[in-house]
Amino acid sequence: MADEEKTTETAEAPKPKAPRKRATAKVEKQHDPLQVPYFDAAGEQQGEVALPKTIFAERPNVAVMHQAYVRQMANARQGNASTKTRATVSGGGAKPYRQKGTGRARHGSIREPSMKGGGKVFGPKPRDYTQRMPKQMRRLALRSALSQKAIDGQVRVIETFGFEEPKTGAAANLLETIGFDNTTLVVLPAPNLVVSRSFENLATSKIVLARNMNIRDLFTYTYLLLAKDSIELLVENFQRRSRVGGKHDHDHEEEAAE
Repeated sequence: MADEEKTTETAEAPKPKAPRKRATAKVEKQHDPLQVPYFDAAGEQQGEVALPKTIFAERPNVAVMHQAYVRQMANARQGNASTKTRATVSGGGAKPYRQKGTGRARHGSIREPSMKGGGKVFGPKPRDYTQRMPKQMRRLALRSALSQKAIDGQVRVIETFGFEEPKTGAAANLLETIGFDNTTLVVLPAPNLVVSRSFENLATSKIVLARNMNIRDLFTYTYLLLAKDSIELLVENFQRRSRVGGKHDHDHEEEAAE
């Protein structure tokens, strides 16, 4: 009987499960934000082009971008608003009515701040709203904004503009062919009257030179269309500068660019 019980227990014992093989998860290759579409003059895509890391690989600094934007908006203010106090407003030399017996509050001039047409209390005066910001911080803000554009996939590069004469319709067709469905900032390496006249009547686009790149335009316009020759100027003007002994080491900068 004991042998039969042992045999039954052995038969009913569950078999050990084979170890499961770990499923290897397929990792999708992420697209490099520095690889952006490249178009010819007709608006046809000709592959991709690599953006320089010295400009478009900056870690976006939100605080510096905000400070640069506020500074630019403040510096654009004229600051010529002016009001007159009771000392400068004309009239009001005589006492308007007697001191007592009228039942009204006593007044010594019709140009008091409490009277209609009187002077203003603490009103605006001409002033300078200019804010200062170190050049390195301004460049950091621009690199941060440009890098954010690249991360969001809003940067396109075009070889050249093939406009023979100013044509607003040709500029609109070019933007539509490239696939822009929102506002566009077009960056040129040098002034070009034909291209500027073609885009200036489009409410959704603006022309800016590479050396005049600013944080306000980058925040205002969604897409960035770069002429190929303007990329070198962006690197030349806005890349991070290295200092040796308190002065710019240009030789070191050239080696870093290479």
